[in-house]
Amino acid sequence: MWLRLAAMAAVSFVLCDSAPAQTPNALTLDDAFARVAETHPDLRLFGSRGGILAAERDRATLRPPLIAGASVENAFGTGAASGIDRAEFTLTLASVLERGGKLDARRSLAQSRIDALAVEREMRRLDLLAEVARRYLEIVAARHRRDIAQSDIAQRQRTVAGARQRLQAGASPESVVLTAQAALARAELERARAEQRLLAANQHLAALWSERDPDFDVVVGDPLVLPKIPAFAGLAAQLERTPELAQFADERRIREARLQLARSASFADLDWQVGARRLQETDDVALVGSLSLPLGARRRAQPEIRIAEAELTSLEIEREAKGLSLYSTLVEAHGRYRTAEVEVARLGDDILPKLAKAEAAAERAYRAGAISYLEWAQLQSERTSARKQQLEAALDAQRALIEIQRLTGAPFVAAAEGDKP
Repeated sequence: MWLRLAAMAAVSFVLCDSAPAQTPNALTLDDAFARVAETHPDLRLFGSRGGILAAERDRATLRPPLIAGASVENAFGTGAASGIDRAEFTLTLASVLERGGKLDARRSLAQSRIDALAVEREMRRLDLLAEVARRYLEIVAARHRRDIAQSDIAQRQRTVAGARQRLQAGASPESVVLTAQAALARAELERARAEQRLLAANQHLAALWSERDPDFDVVVGDPLVLPKIPAFAGLAAQLERTPELAQFADERRIREARLQLARSASFADLDWQVGARRLQETDDVALVGSLSLPLGARRRAQPEIRIAEAELTSLEIEREAKGLSLYSTLVEAHGRYRTAEVEVARLGDDILPKLAKAEAAAERAYRAGAISYLEWAQLQSERTSARKQQLEAALDAQRALIEIQRLTGAPFVAAAEGDKP
């Protein structure tokens, strides 16, 4: 279930690209989720742990064994007791009669540990899928940084061409051309850095399923498209259903089972033995039996009972602390998302369109000799910086979205009707 939740919502901008890949080596986010879920050793390890816990459960349900015994008395003595013909032989069968519900307590403890393993596995899988989404996002970020660098290169190439025209016309010195070429080289350096980051991000993602030489091509969506998310009150309510808090319910059952097992120890077990003895002198057979009960069992069990009660009491405090930590993290992630959402929208709707128009006007003015190279280059840098700022804000929003959905464990791509930011 958690795989589908994360695949539906962990990085919302990829949803539009989750259609079947167009090329054989194309990789979608769903594909990456599936590979990690099938191959990651952290998840495979839970299968072995489940086998161990199942064996421990089987061991816990075993009753005390029956003990068969044989004894001989009055053999190889002296005087009248000498000789094997005076010996008395006894065959016995013994065991322990458990009291206080020890068998049920052991069985309950073993089963509660098995039940808790399922929640622990789902929590670990959700963490892994969130990590997949983050690494996938880094690939998307590298791709878009490379695109911005390529656009900046195109701008700088026009600047170099314009500076050469002015130089040939004797309207500007050679230093302007050299400065424009240096700016072009810097833009090319940014593109090379983005390409290297893209290669590293691909390898980082493939490492999650132990692929050493990745040859896939990630299907990239638009990180600037941010979904509407539910109001904070709704997200906070969903925290109660997150697996990180759900595990406390299983842990409570485990500690209650340990407490019951400790309490059962206050009832001493009854050792019993029955058998048959052959009386050598009369050649008769008689039944023998014995019962024994340890004293002071209740007193000896009290320390373990107090420990189990204290552990059970502390669990509520642990859950409260964990809930407070998750709530604080959700507040921070929600605030980051809202802030970045506003920044992305304002840059895309207002600032970038104006800078694009200003840069185009500056190019015409420069070619006409109305402004200097520095004014045109400054506008180009402003436009590129604004695009980078918008991308980084969008990426921060996507990272916050991943964290929100990891915390809540619930899919969403749009706010419910009537929800207000």
